[in-house]
Amino acid sequence: MPIASVNPATGRTDRTFEPHDDAEIEARLALAAEAFESYRATSFDERARWAVAAAELLEGELPVLARILTMEMGKTFAAAKGEVAKCAAAFRYYAAHAEAMLAEEPVVLDSGTGAVRYEPTGPVLAVMPWNFPLWQVVRFAAPALMAGNVGLLKHASNVPQTALALEELLVRAGFPQGAFQVLLVPSTAVAGIVADDRVRAVTLTGSEAAGRSVAEAAGRALKKTVLELGGSDPFVVLPSADLARAATVAVEARVQNNGQSCIAAKRFIVHQDCYDEVVDAMVAAMAALTVGDPMDPGTEVGPLATAAGRDEVAAQVADARAKGATVLCGGAAIPGEGWFYAPTVLSDLSPGMRVHDEEVFGPVALVYRAHDVADAVRIANDTGFGLGASVWTTDPVEQEVVVAGLRAGMVFVNAMVVSMPELPFGGVKRSGYGRELSHQGIREFCDVKAIRRA
Repeated sequence: MPIASVNPATGRTDRTFEPHDDAEIEARLALAAEAFESYRATSFDERARWAVAAAELLEGELPVLARILTMEMGKTFAAAKGEVAKCAAAFRYYAAHAEAMLAEEPVVLDSGTGAVRYEPTGPVLAVMPWNFPLWQVVRFAAPALMAGNVGLLKHASNVPQTALALEELLVRAGFPQGAFQVLLVPSTAVAGIVADDRVRAVTLTGSEAAGRSVAEAAGRALKKTVLELGGSDPFVVLPSADLARAATVAVEARVQNNGQSCIAAKRFIVHQDCYDEVVDAMVAAMAALTVGDPMDPGTEVGPLATAAGRDEVAAQVADARAKGATVLCGGAAIPGEGWFYAPTVLSDLSPGMRVHDEEVFGPVALVYRAHDVADAVRIANDTGFGLGASVWTTDPVEQEVVVAGLRAGMVFVNAMVVSMPELPFGGVKRSGYGRELSHQGIREFCDVKAIRRA
């Protein structure tokens, strides 16, 4: 079956691609293994030159690349341009810092000398999602390539043009043939590729089901995995916060990327003393958002990326409504062409509702009333996920209590959760394991070698 690039704003197919057959997959695996043997011997200076060249190409071709992102998955053109710029910044960051991050570390021993060395693992398979189709890949590729690994990308099947554009760009930047290759294959082919001895590790960003499947295949093959899975991130607002600012950022945090982000705030937990003020402001702002053509500069929320995704959000909201939730605004798909869903706020939520128990991947905000700080932390932790969290309070004691109490891989204070090269990115509980970005991320796909010299 062809791999199709479909415009979510219209539902019309833009381009199709034939999947790689067994012979092409074999050729690309063989090239990756061959390329690694020479690429691992390149210097940090050489890799840095190629990474900076990639950044320059991304910056120079930003509008063209951004349009591909918008047309393939529906994010607003403004957001797409920001994503391309962020990718360029990541290449520059690792070009500047990778050598220091992977420098040999001396170890004090009772006798002799010791050291720890970080060496590249080999070809790494990246199974990536569609929601940040360039950034998700680059936040793996930039550190992996700078560490001396080579990459194989199995991208989401609805963003093939983005995948191929990045492959071609990295070749033009100077990276050797085979250093980064796209595999146009269905998800059913992933387990076989993971099992291949030439693939040494796997990283996946995606759903719990996809993570379990890849982890199972990698476990059988005794290969390391890094998994970044779903999130149902809490956004905690306490009375001492700048409430107007918190409400404004709450809306931005929920509808970023049209609500399709693992680290988007999804559950808004507001102290009872400021609940009405914050929730009223959120509802008014959500209801006023402009939904429409993602290429239009005035659009604030574009379509969901797929018809199935839009229908899933609609089913989750319908389930909540049937079980007693109150719809404060929105609550329905928008009729017409494309896969649009109205920005929505739900209250009166309880366990057993799908929106409470599952990740909602669309512009739907869930609001909860907390009696006090301890209750806010309890509600925030009442989920199987543990990716990011945001807490809003100017009280230093409250800040520390909430930061210490939250079970999450990332906690941002008086700010929305974002990914950045300087901080490790990843979650706990059912949100996965391992880390991307920062020095922890680049070391995930390095072999750690202990050395003792007597």
